[in-house]
Amino acid sequence: MSFPENFLWGAATAASQFEGAWNEDGKGVSAIDVMTAGTNMKSRVITRKIDKDIYYPSHQAVDFYHHYKEDIALLAGMGIKIFRMSIAWTRIYPTGFEEKPNEKGLQFYDNVFDELHKYGIEPLVTISHFDQPFYLTETCNGWVDRKVISLFEKYCRTIFTRYKDKVKYWLTFNEMNCSSRSFGGYPGVGVLNEGTTLFTQQVDNPQVRLQALHHQLIASAIAVKTGHEINPQFQIGCMIGLSTYYPYSCSPEDNLQALQNKLLHNYYCSDVQIFGEYPYFVKNYWKKNDIHIKFEDTDEKILKEGTVDFVSFSYYMTTCTTVQNDKEKTKGNWVEGVKNPYLESTEWGWQIDPVGLRYALTELYSRYRIPIMVVENGLGAQDKIEVDGSIHDDYRIEYLRKHIIELEKAIEDGINVIAYTPWGPIDLISASTGEMKKRYGFIYVDLDDEGRGTFKRTKKKSYDWYKGVIESNGENLKD
Repeated sequence: MSFPENFLWGAATAASQFEGAWNEDGKGVSAIDVMTAGTNMKSRVITRKIDKDIYYPSHQAVDFYHHYKEDIALLAGMGIKIFRMSIAWTRIYPTGFEEKPNEKGLQFYDNVFDELHKYGIEPLVTISHFDQPFYLTETCNGWVDRKVISLFEKYCRTIFTRYKDKVKYWLTFNEMNCSSRSFGGYPGVGVLNEGTTLFTQQVDNPQVRLQALHHQLIASAIAVKTGHEINPQFQIGCMIGLSTYYPYSCSPEDNLQALQNKLLHNYYCSDVQIFGEYPYFVKNYWKKNDIHIKFEDTDEKILKEGTVDFVSFSYYMTTCTTVQNDKEKTKGNWVEGVKNPYLESTEWGWQIDPVGLRYALTELYSRYRIPIMVVENGLGAQDKIEVDGSIHDDYRIEYLRKHIIELEKAIEDGINVIAYTPWGPIDLISASTGEMKKRYGFIYVDLDDEGRGTFKRTKKKSYDWYKGVIESNGENLKD
């Protein structure tokens, strides 16, 4: 088999979709805590103030905060070697402005890391996963105010120092490149312009949003440099939401559009984080759209000195693009494109393309030539509980099997992939819709879209299947 002996099989989560306990033990309000539930057809609403009569999915999520020992034992039962999780910034600094960190929040993550290490599981920690303090949105319009850079540096220095002997692998920001587009304004950089209420219809100002993203890129570089100073053994990576674009036809115009979309939407941030400078196509985009990014005198030096050790990305689907306006559209993870007639789709309209994972890995490694982690990949579906309590999610097994086959082919091609952490090993709430019925996990959580349920954990058929994949280091992909 092509998977190396030390390959890191794992699973991935995010605090804001998983932890719950939104206001316990000193935690502050995060950006996602003021977002209501939605559906595939109805947008989540950003309420700005907490309304006690409204259900906010992140407030309890699936309650990892009180189930972490049980959940980690279940993960260990599958044999996972690495667990991607995030630290909630608001557990450490509730508003971002506090001088001293919240000790109860720090202790919680000490407990989680200790529990992971008890089973020999390596933590992979995302420092900021779409859950910056909402107070920063209220007072600074998120990352628009440059002072947030120093607040983030303080937060990073605190957790790097506290966990320098417990965490080796770090990611600075989740799917950072989403803020290169209008939908990323609120979740990515905390920008909430006047008039925005619907998550899917944010009032956008590209000048404001991209200035905020510049500040975040500076903060990421500072975090990398700071982390390496605190512990030179840290491995600190960037993370992008990969949107693999195919041209809808072989026309030169469609091919050019696909290439331009790919550059601007995929590599806007990672080029900066890996090469230490903005690429030409970003500067050209600024020029054509009359965007003027303010640089401080030291910014270029900071970017050069704060390049990452590896690149990671989320992969769920591919999309087609065309200059023609009469083609059927389809939805996806942050991206809407033209429907590919050669692919099947999920219940939520995301097209299933295992070969696209190999395509994406080939592009990334050819461009960057540094180690790669696939840190999100999975199938969101409605799972049915049988009369005997079993859950036969063969569709999820088939989805993951086909993607792992293409992952192996990429490794055979010579691509240095070091980890694979499929999304949502334990059912969690959807970031885009706030739903529970859109389930990804190997482990079912008894909870519905209104937050009702017992929170009981139940293994699905895919649990034992993935356990067999890990035990065989990718050799046994059968049911």
